[in-house]
Amino acid sequence: MSSQQDTIVAIATPPGPGAIGVLRLSGPGAVRLAERCFRPLGHKGLRDRPPRTLVYGSLLDRDGVVIDQALCTVSYGPHSYTGEDTAEFQCHGAPQVLSLGLEALCALGARLAGPGEFTRRAFLNGKLDLAQAEAVGDLLEATSREGVRQAAGQLAGALSRRIGEIYSALVDVMAHFHAVLDYPDEDLDPFTREGLSAALAEQEGALDALLSTCRRGRQLARGIPCALVGQPNVGKSSLLNALAGFERAIVTDIPGTTRDTVEANVELGGLPLRLIDTAGLRDSDDPVERMGVERSRAAMEQAELILVLWDSSVRVTGEEVALLERAVELAPTILVWTKGDLPTAPIPVLELPEGLRVVELSARTGEGLDRLEEAVAALFPRESGTPYGQMLTNQRQEEAAGRARAAVHRAREALEAGVTPDALLTDVEEALAALGELTGQSVREDITDRIFSRFCVGK
Repeated sequence: MSSQQDTIVAIATPPGPGAIGVLRLSGPGAVRLAERCFRPLGHKGLRDRPPRTLVYGSLLDRDGVVIDQALCTVSYGPHSYTGEDTAEFQCHGAPQVLSLGLEALCALGARLAGPGEFTRRAFLNGKLDLAQAEAVGDLLEATSREGVRQAAGQLAGALSRRIGEIYSALVDVMAHFHAVLDYPDEDLDPFTREGLSAALAEQEGALDALLSTCRRGRQLARGIPCALVGQPNVGKSSLLNALAGFERAIVTDIPGTTRDTVEANVELGGLPLRLIDTAGLRDSDDPVERMGVERSRAAMEQAELILVLWDSSVRVTGEEVALLERAVELAPTILVWTKGDLPTAPIPVLELPEGLRVVELSARTGEGLDRLEEAVAALFPRESGTPYGQMLTNQRQEEAAGRARAAVHRAREALEAGVTPDALLTDVEEALAALGELTGQSVREDITDRIFSRFCVGK
């Protein structure tokens, strides 16, 4: 159980006016504090109602004055999200109502919750493991339908179960070794060298398969950085606005309007893209525009997908061909002919890179956007046989799984080299420790601090 004995409180809905506002409490005093700030309709008090029942009544400020008509529900630990006693008020989403309610609860002894503190308590109290807790953060930040499905599957325990299978298999290896080493006189069937090697090879393969999911999982959780590059006035901002569905970037007929990178999150081909509209790549005497060009080049180098835009209404230049060649060297690239609604200029005979995907479109009319979506999906196919929720989604997970895989590989190689089985236990133990970090069985406090710091307050 959590060692924290204080009761925390937070507004769990976004800032600003809204239809509904939520105040959330967790800790040993949650129900007591809720009773003092809430007057139920009828003769029964909160404790007289079944847990997890919505109760209608009046929300009170610190002076006992009614500030809203609200709903309240309480849950008793360990049968709650955090594993502690919890209470939640659902009232009108007026900022002043929520502020007065928060002030009243703090005056009675509650403490303002830190970022992710409710989910952290759920982890500390064994309601979620660390992989599931990270999925909560991924779900909150998901920008695509596939990202939501991946996070929801991980929250339901799909990744934890996959890790648990590998962990359990390695524990079986250790248990058999210890039995043989500790009780040599017992009539035990010792592991044969071939059998042990096969067992280690199987788990090494399982870890390889798990590691192979990280790139896709990270893309679903964080989005694929996608740079839109090309000459000034080629239609980069117009394409970004068309994909985003609103005017995120300023569009004019004046070349050089975009001076800095502009970003927008979109879903394209079932994938979350972080579109980066860059300044037009050209030589300029304007120091501000030169800075924008440098940022454009940096965005290209960091992108995992590059859309090179060529204006179909003007002749292609040598600089544009050179830009395309550079993009292909850096990342998966799609050549996009823009302004398809305008008369087409003569297209020179070009030797395009082999396998390059080419799309013609008009951002103004929307013609060809579906073909761009198909091209993006083809460049990032989903790994076959990997269900949602079973992918690694961040660097911490990848690093821990990589250490586990390396330790299992060392153990297998040492066994094949003739090292005695007892000397291999250190490597197997190291693999188990690394897998334990994935689910939080063994993890440093500074790591958990960093994980939960990215959560919003109230979750």
